[in-house]
Amino acid sequence: MSGLILPPGGGRKLITKAQEVTFKATQADGSAVSVFEVVVPPGFDVGAHVHNDSQEFFYVLEGELQLLGFEPAARTGDSWHDWRSADGKAPVNATEGASMFVPSGTPHAFRNASDQPARMLFTCFPSPYHELYFEEIAEIWAAGGAAVDPKAVEQMRQRYDVHQLTPLRYQPPTDPKPTERGA
Repeated sequence: MSGLILPPGGGRKLITKAQEVTFKATQADGSAVSVFEVVVPPGFDVGAHVHNDSQEFFYVLEGELQLLGFEPAARTGDSWHDWRSADGKAPVNATEGASMFVPSGTPHAFRNASDQPARMLFTCFPSPYHELYFEEIAEIWAAGGAAVDPKAVEQMRQRYDVHQLTPLRYQPPTDPKPTERGA
């Protein structure tokens, strides 16, 4: 048995219009924990959700992400951005070096509300739930272009222990300045 060493940028990549995911350690490598590097584009919101059997860890490598990792006093509306816990916790704007651990059964979410891509290291236990999830969501994104089929996402998430509380959204920012072209 030997370890797995990857160079910077190494690993199998899945690139969609909504995310770039690089598989760093997987069940196929003998890992009980799935490890990914994820580029989160501006406007991406995974939506609040909960896992009954999975634990996750997020580490912000670059950029800024808004993170939620608590049970809100009330699960209301179709957005988690203003949720508060009974003891006053609120979503956090996390920058480089910030992390979030999410035990099973804990509502959580992330979004990139900035105008720049963010990059995070993401781990999930046990393998291979999120490995299979990322494979299938890439197919759904490819089939739907910039928008996804909400029913397909809901069915897929149920298969991988993802119980959605608010919707997944991807609304890329629009460029307010038209591109000038030479004559």
